[in-house]
Amino acid sequence: MSESLSEARKARAHTWFETLRDDICAAFEALEAALPAHAPLAERAAGRFVRTPWTRADHGGGSIKADPGGGVMASMQGRVFEKVGVHVSTVFGEFAPEFRKDIPGAETDPRFWASGISLIAHPHNPHVPAVHMNTRLVATTKAWFGGGADLTPMLDRRRRQDDPDTVAFHAAMRAACDAHARVAPYEKYKRWCDEYFYLRHRGEMRGIGGIFYDYLDSADWEADFAFTQEVGRAFGRIYPELVRKNLTTPWSAAEREEQLVRRGRYVEFNLLYDRGTIFGLRTGGNVEAILSSLPPVVKWP
Repeated sequence: MSESLSEARKARAHTWFETLRDDICAAFEALEAALPAHAPLAERAAGRFVRTPWTRADHGGGSIKADPGGGVMASMQGRVFEKVGVHVSTVFGEFAPEFRKDIPGAETDPRFWASGISLIAHPHNPHVPAVHMNTRLVATTKAWFGGGADLTPMLDRRRRQDDPDTVAFHAAMRAACDAHARVAPYEKYKRWCDEYFYLRHRGEMRGIGGIFYDYLDSADWEADFAFTQEVGRAFGRIYPELVRKNLTTPWSAAEREEQLVRRGRYVEFNLLYDRGTIFGLRTGGNVEAILSSLPPVVKWP
């Protein structure tokens, strides 16, 4: 495995993902606690995250039988968030033979190490957009960062590039890239997001986009890490702001129905196309954590 990824760098990345998890969980719990009395569902109790540790099952079939790692699921069901998960994992072992050809650097040496944070939020209120964010560091004989963030408004009239929420979210992601422009070309990462989060069988994007990047290895690990940290910070600033802007808006039965149908697109993408889902299921990840991205209530008309 790549000697360029020192134990010190692994530890720094792992610590950062946990710190980001803690900051985001605190911000989401604050949204739950501060829901105004006149807002929908304000009569319910504020949600709190429940953290559940898990240990990875080593599905690699290789010679390495040491501790394969694991993670912690942080899940919450509340009055703002119908379902939200903010999960951190650090896993290691060997890729199964049939998987090695798909991973850079694993063709000749199947050993890997990976650490990251993965978040998905499904709010109750159809006026509040759903969101996804993840960042990760992966090492085989090579090492790279990947991740991004994307926004999915639930109501068709809000699924526009000139919608205020869309404009604000894109501006936040652009700022994160522009602060590290040497390793993070915004237009490339925005276009990559549009192309990645695309439901080919429906001919439509999952949401309104954001940024997506993978295999980031600019030969300057510190710069790549700094950008990856900035993606997390940018998300932590913009998404709670969008939630606060929309969470007191009443909704109709028709809008709830539209939300549930739109959530079906999330299910379709994550089960058919998402590389993170496939990676987790094929490397002995926690099935509950992997599939926690799916919404709790959904409809297909």
